[in-house]
Amino acid sequence: MPMLKASLFLLAALLLGAVLVACAPVATLNALTPGNTHTVTTDQAYGPGPRQLLDIYRPARAAPRGGWPVVVFFYGGSWNRGKRSDYAFVGAALASRGILTLVADYRLYPQVRYPDFLRDSAAALAWGLGHAESLGGNPRRVFVMGHSAGAYNAAMLALDARWLKPTGHTPRELAGFIGLAGPYDFLPMTNPDAQPVFFHPDYPPGTQPLEHASKAAPRSFLAAARDDSLVNPQRNTQGLATRLRALGVPVTVKFYDHVGHMTLIAAFGAPLRWLAPALDDVAAFVNGPGEA
Repeated sequence: MPMLKASLFLLAALLLGAVLVACAPVATLNALTPGNTHTVTTDQAYGPGPRQLLDIYRPARAAPRGGWPVVVFFYGGSWNRGKRSDYAFVGAALASRGILTLVADYRLYPQVRYPDFLRDSAAALAWGLGHAESLGGNPRRVFVMGHSAGAYNAAMLALDARWLKPTGHTPRELAGFIGLAGPYDFLPMTNPDAQPVFFHPDYPPGTQPLEHASKAAPRSFLAAARDDSLVNPQRNTQGLATRLRALGVPVTVKFYDHVGHMTLIAAFGAPLRWLAPALDDVAAFVNGPGEA
């Protein structure tokens, strides 16, 4: 009987996960996010524009000596779509692991093209670096993180110093870079949504994170779905990891089965964490020394 109950529970969990993935996952994941692990401050401006806002997720647990580690997170959407409120489940998930998390909006196409969304992202990260201590965070433990197009933004801030320079900051201030299913080496572009963002086929020089890899890069966590059909994980995730490792940068690499491009980030939501241990792995990277 116990074995039967366990099997039925597993089947129910699998069915629930399939329903959540097939239906409106973002709304469902946010609705099912526990609220007792964090507090939220919304609509914090990091610039003058209506999309230059971020939300702050503070852990409910007491801050460690020196302050909580800090993650500044950027979502994906081919630089065409997305809003920070859709990713409340990510902020809550990281805060539940003792990580002060900022989830930032940035301007999107067609309002802007490359590189204006990088300027927004740099301003948001600079705000996090400048306000980490006053928020209860550790200013020496600030990480930049993103998923998909957001991982591209995060990678460019971590690897190419020209974006943070106008803010008075530098990538050397970062404790690490976390990229989930990111495009780091994607020319020529085949995604019709993203092509006009990068002026296809007349791409500006210097747009690829891979070409900015250097010995100065922060320690990095790179992860992807093993069978990602949207962003090639071998060319992008493994390619960047290989380049950084060859330069002596400590890199943790994870490839997950049973998830795709979107369900990788959905696995941060409480109902879907059984899909992949992405949250556990990111939290271990942020809270510990990581693995080279």
